[in-house]
Amino acid sequence: MATKIYIVYYSTWGHVATLAEEIKKSADSVPGVEVTVWRVPETLPEEVLGKMHAAPGREDHPVITASQLTEADGILFGFPTRFGMMAAQMKAFFDSTGGLWQEGSLAGKPAGVFLATGTQGGGQETTALTAITQLTHHGMLFVPVGYTHGAGMFAMDEVKDGSPYGAGTFASKDGSRTPSDAELALAAHQGKYFAGIAKKLKAV
Repeated sequence: MATKIYIVYYSTWGHVATLAEEIKKSADSVPGVEVTVWRVPETLPEEVLGKMHAAPGREDHPVITASQLTEADGILFGFPTRFGMMAAQMKAFFDSTGGLWQEGSLAGKPAGVFLATGTQGGGQETTALTAITQLTHHGMLFVPVGYTHGAGMFAMDEVKDGSPYGAGTFASKDGSRTPSDAELALAAHQGKYFAGIAKKLKAV
C-alpha cells in the first residue's frame, strides 16, 4: 500500500503554493509514495484579500478539513510568516484539530514545515520553532531537513531563505520576489527526504 503524504498549506501571494508544488514533484519521485496537496480554509473576506492583492486560491489544491489529516502517513505544513509566527489562517486550522488531539489521532505521524517570509530576519526560524509546538501537542514526529542538503546549506553567495527546519522563500514586503532556484532546490530536497523517512516509518 502506498505511503500517503499530505502537503497542507496556506499561501497569500502564491509563494508557499509554489514551494508546495516543488515539494510534491520531488516527493512523488520516491517509489511507493502518493502525494496530495491541500490548502487550508481562508479566514479573510474577499474585500480584504483584494486590498492585499492576494493570489486566488489554487483550484487544483482542494480545501482540507481537519478530519482528513488522519488519512495521511506523513504531513508537511506550509505557511507564511506573520510577525515571527505562522499566519492566522494556518493557526485557525490547527485550532480546529482539537478533536484529533483528544483522540491522539495524529500521534506518531511524521511532520515537517516549510514557509515564506517577507524580509531577511523577518522570522523564518522563529516561525518554524513556534510551529513545532502544534506538532508536539499532537505527538507528531518533527522531521527537520537538518543539513542533509549538503553544500547548498552553506553557500553564502546569494540571499536565500530556508534553514535546517525546512524549506523557505523570501517574498519581499509586497510579495514581488519569487522563489529562487536555490530555494526551490531545498524544497525539492525536503520533499524527497521527507517522503523517504515517512515511507520507512510506515514499514516499521
